[in-house]
Amino acid sequence: MPLHETEDLATLSLLREVQQDFVIFYSSRDEGGELWCPDCRAVDELIQSAFGPDTGHSGLVVFVGQRSEWKSPSNPFRGNPWNVQSVPTIIRIRDGARLVDTDIRHSLAAFLQE
Repeated sequence: MPLHETEDLATLSLLREVQQDFVIFYSSRDEGGELWCPDCRAVDELIQSAFGPDTGHSGLVVFVGQRSEWKSPSNPFRGNPWNVQSVPTIIRIRDGARLVDTDIRHSLAAFLQE
């Protein structure tokens, strides 16, 4: 299933009713379309293929803002209900399990199958 994306922080309350199996918290893209976070860039291709149209996995990419917005302790994704402290972070909706940062590179396939 394809990945869906949202950049609208106004939809934060709607995220509690996510239709996808996974939520992927990512750094936002700069004016040139690049992810500012090196960890996000490192796993981007892997995530794109893991949530491709033929995989059966559905995901919602949530962009957490530019670096300065993300680093702010008041960033809305740092609090409830998500409590994300690092990007990238993948949360499995059915049980709240998380995969974070470099663990994504090593454990994504197994995490998607659990």
